[in-house]
Amino acid sequence: MKGKIHSYFAGGTVDGPGIRYVIFVKGCPLRCKYCHNPDTWTQEGALEEDVISIASKALKYKNYFGTKGGITVTGGEPLVQIDFLIELFKELKKENIHCAIDTSGIIFDRSNKMIMDKMDELMKYTDLVLLDIKHIDDEEHIKLTGKSNKNVLDFARYLDEKKIKVWIRHVLIPSITLNDEYLCKTKAFIDTLSNVEKVEILPYHTMGKTKYEQLGIKYPLEGIEPPTKEEVIHAKKMLGVIKDVT
Repeated sequence: MKGKIHSYFAGGTVDGPGIRYVIFVKGCPLRCKYCHNPDTWTQEGALEEDVISIASKALKYKNYFGTKGGITVTGGEPLVQIDFLIELFKELKKENIHCAIDTSGIIFDRSNKMIMDKMDELMKYTDLVLLDIKHIDDEEHIKLTGKSNKNVLDFARYLDEKKIKVWIRHVLIPSITLNDEYLCKTKAFIDTLSNVEKVEILPYHTMGKTKYEQLGIKYPLEGIEPPTKEEVIHAKKMLGVIKDVT
């Protein structure tokens, strides 16, 4: 089994607990307007490597990330390569490695038995899901990503049913997700889940803009500035990340 890989990074500290060996895969069905990795949208130019080779690379760092860290697969959208993920995590679990997935959950579909069977199998070897909730409002989610959020939110419920630990991630974008109504609805949805260990606000940034220029793609959020420190604090209070003691 081979994976279509974009790159690797040893020493990640924001991609799950502890120090992480991060595997970036290629291929994603979303076209998020704020995406800073547009070079991972397609699988064109991917490094094709087999599971044993990739696991061996990661395991070289086992003593480095120790028992508190592990492996995180991100992208792109890792679940696009769900068969690869299953085999990779199976291999890593032989060495008792903590396995995490950074995903939007966009491919989740309860009506598709094949997907559900594979999802059930993958969750046997998954310790943590970093779940990106792009936008709580379905119409706004479509505008922002090109796809509905229905399967995303249902994936969150599925992870709750499976008792898989989850970190919710939410990108804060002025005039798009920086909105009290939407933040309240996001908080209300998160409160229905019993498996959420952490909620992370990720302030929108423009660091990926040069990649769009290099790829000859018009940057979708031209003119939108990153949120201010005060706006980030406000959003964190709205989502309960920090308590409002005033």
